[in-house]
Amino acid sequence: MAQVQVSEDVPVAAAKIWDLVRDFGGAQKWLGPMVQKLELEGEGVGAIRTITLPGDTKLHEQLQALDDAEMSFTYAIVRESPLPTTDYVAKFKLVETGPDSCRIEWGSTFEPAGGMSEEDVKPLVEGIYRSGIAGLRETLGI
Repeated sequence: MAQVQVSEDVPVAAAKIWDLVRDFGGAQKWLGPMVQKLELEGEGVGAIRTITLPGDTKLHEQLQALDDAEMSFTYAIVRESPLPTTDYVAKFKLVETGPDSCRIEWGSTFEPAGGMSEEDVKPLVEGIYRSGIAGLRETLGI
């Protein structure tokens, strides 16, 4: 099982970021230009969001857990995936580091697929998280 973990410190209160990211169906507000469209089926744990990426590529993610106290959510890729992975489960978490600062932790476990090695897939997944955090920074003006 491959694992990727990205952590970045940001000068914004964790609660402010959590208010933005906890809406599983609202990721288009902060993920940046890679998200062309986002549709949500259902609500709460079990909901599935379909993210349309450039080239009309679709990514289906199901919310597995949402924890307001921990400021985290866990999701899994379901259905056919454009990523060369199987058994993909990710967790996004905010860790308060001060009154106006926090650490974003975004990681996942998965099996490489499509004939690709772990060394090939890990930078791709890490790049997705770094791009998402960059979109979040831009949305927040930091």
